[in-house]
Amino acid sequence: MNYLPLDSRYQSMRYNRSGRSGLKLPAVSLGLWHNFGGVDTFSNSRAMVLRAFDLGITHFDLANNYGPPPGSAEETFGQIMAKDLKPYRDELVISSKAGYWMWEGPYGEWGSRKYLVSSLDQSLKRMGLDYVDIFYHHRPDPDTPLEETMRALDHVVRSGKALYVGISNYPADKTREAAKILRELGTPCLIHQPVYSMFNRWVEDDLLTVLKEEGIGCIPFSPLAQGLLTDRYLGGIPEGSRASKAHGFLKPAQITDDKLDQVKKLNELAKSREQTLAQMALAWVLRHETMTSVLIGASKVEQIEDAVGTLKRLDFSSDELGQIEAILKE
Repeated sequence: MNYLPLDSRYQSMRYNRSGRSGLKLPAVSLGLWHNFGGVDTFSNSRAMVLRAFDLGITHFDLANNYGPPPGSAEETFGQIMAKDLKPYRDELVISSKAGYWMWEGPYGEWGSRKYLVSSLDQSLKRMGLDYVDIFYHHRPDPDTPLEETMRALDHVVRSGKALYVGISNYPADKTREAAKILRELGTPCLIHQPVYSMFNRWVEDDLLTVLKEEGIGCIPFSPLAQGLLTDRYLGGIPEGSRASKAHGFLKPAQITDDKLDQVKKLNELAKSREQTLAQMALAWVLRHETMTSVLIGASKVEQIEDAVGTLKRLDFSSDELGQIEAILKE
């Protein structure tokens, strides 16, 4: 049966401009870091992507190494594109990245022009695409000159393989330097993808200020701290959760009694706002004017539906923000 998206898909989603660019992204975007690899069930991965689009999520975020195994998330997405979403390509923003280890030898990671251009070519083949909408350098390279890396990003735009470029995991000083180089090349930096959540607030020190001054959007990943900022772990580590998987990034040792105590108090505050904890945590991230979108992960359709429900209540009173600060300082 052919997939037909809901006619109502754009009615409840909010779309925010990325920095000073012309591109708008949905306030909630779907990341395919986990649960879309070769080890996962294709029918569930497909159901999540299609439900996301039905809810107005037009942005799907990937990277060359997402899986496991590396590359398989892009292959999964390529199958969904070919089977279901190809007629809607111009309604989608598809991103990929390169920077972490992907293949053997000296050209399989970091930030050389050789690696970045080769990696994007591989990603396009895996997804069956002519171009990606956004291509990121996934992490700073301490050994390759920043000019070479940024020139490679400029090159992929000029060659038609990407419409926009961004950076991920860059500190504030490197972000400003990268933005300057790209601006001088004529290919502005569209967006930055850092890790950010209530439990990891490093972007608040300098990065958000730099992004605002440079006119760069922000789309944080792990806004739910790998699922810790949900009600999923209140009663222990459930089967099938990220913390239960050997290849997951959330380790059982990170789920301490102190953290769970904070989570329980945050959960009570979320209830008083008539939200789930996940919704409150996402709204808390989106409260910054520099935030273009939040990048969620999901293992089932219901989690995507819950995340989109965040948009019903994005405001915070000063008292609520104060309560959150007090809980996080405990």
